Amino acid sequence: MQSILKLFLNSKEITKEEIINLNVRNILVVRQHNQIGDMLCSLPLFAALKKKYPDAKITLVASVTNYNIVYGDVNPYINDVIIFNKSTLFHIFRFLRKLRSVPFDLGIVPSTVSMSRTSHYINYISRAKIRVGVKSINGKYNKVDYLLNIKSDFQWDKLKLHQTERNLDLVRQINCDLTPEEKNNLRIGFSEKEARFADDFIKENLPDKNKKIFVFQPGAGKTQNRWDVKYFSELISLLYKKYNPYILINSGPIDKEVTEELTKALSEKGIQNKILYKSIRVVGAIIAKSDLFISNDTGTMHVGAMVNAKVIGLFGPTNAYEWGPLNENGAFIQSKSRDINDITVEEVFEKACELLNK
Repeated sequence: MQSILKLFLNSKEITKEEIINLNVRNILVVRQHNQIGDMLCSLPLFAALKKKYPDAKITLVASVTNYNIVYGDVNPYINDVIIFNKSTLFHIFRFLRKLRSVPFDLGIVPSTVSMSRTSHYINYISRAKIRVGVKSINGKYNKVDYLLNIKSDFQWDKLKLHQTERNLDLVRQINCDLTPEEKNNLRIGFSEKEARFADDFIKENLPDKNKKIFVFQPGAGKTQNRWDVKYFSELISLLYKKYNPYILINSGPIDKEVTEELTKALSEKGIQNKILYKSIRVVGAIIAKSDLFISNDTGTMHVGAMVNAKVIGLFGPTNAYEWGPLNENGAFIQSKSRDINDITVEEVFEKACELLNK
C-alpha cells in the first residue's frame, strides 16, 4: 500500500529559481503539537516566514486540544487557524472543505518533535505548490517524505540544537531566516490593557515597592516534569529567609492539587503567598515585572523566557539544551540522572542567588 501511494503521490522536485519566482500569498503550517511550549518555540519559524513574505496570510492547522487556547495570544503571526477535528466524518469533510478553499502557495510541516504521517497528508491534500519538511531527523527516515518537494536530512541531536533553531532550520530551506538580533528581540508583546492589569494587580496585592517579587510554577502537564512540592516548599523557605519577597504561585487548569499542597506547606511555615490563576498573557505580563521566576519544564517557563524574566527551568527527562529558556536572563538545571527529583534544593537556591546578583 505504501509503495502504491508513493507511486501516485510522489512530489515533483522544485528548483531554487521556482522558489524565488513564486508569488506567495497564502502559507499553510501543519503543526499538531500545540502545547504552549511547542508554540512558543516555533515562533521564530513564523516570524521568519512573515519577514520574507510580509503580505502573505499564514494559516495554522492544529489538532483539537483538551483545554481552551487562543492561538493569537501566543503567536501574533497567525492569520487563521483550521482545527483538525477527526471525531466524525462530518467534521473531517468540513475540515477538508475549508482546507481546499484556500489556494496555498507554501505548505510546511515542522517535524521537529515527531514525524506525523497525517500532517504530511493534510499538507499534500491542501494542494500547496511547494511543500517543505524533513527527509530524516537524527538518522530516522521520514516514511512519507515523498509528499514533500523540499526536504533535508537534519542531525539536530548531534548538534544539540534548541527547538527554536530546529524550527528555523525547516524554513531556512526556502531562504527564510532571522538575524541573531531579531531572535533575541522576539518577545511576547502586551497590550496597554494587559500591562495596566499587571500594574494594578501588583499595586493592589503586592504594594511594598521595596520587596522583591518571586514567582513559582510547581505544576506541569507531565508528572515526570514536576519537581516535588516539598522541594519547592524548602526552596521558597530559604529564599524567603534571605530576601523576604512576595511569593506568587502560578496555577493552570491542571495544577490545582499541586498548588493547594504547596500553599498548605508554606502556610505551615508561616509564609504567605498569592495564587495566580489568570490567562497566559496576563500571567506573562506579571512575570515580566517579577524579580525571579522558577518553573518546572512546562509552557509557562517558555512564557517567562519570552518576556525576558530571570527564569530558572528545572529539567528531568527532557533535554534542557533542546527546551530550556534561551533569553539573556534565563538559566536551567538539568538533573544528572534525568530524574527531576534528584535536583537538590541547594542547587536551585544557589542558581537563584546567582541570577538575582546579576
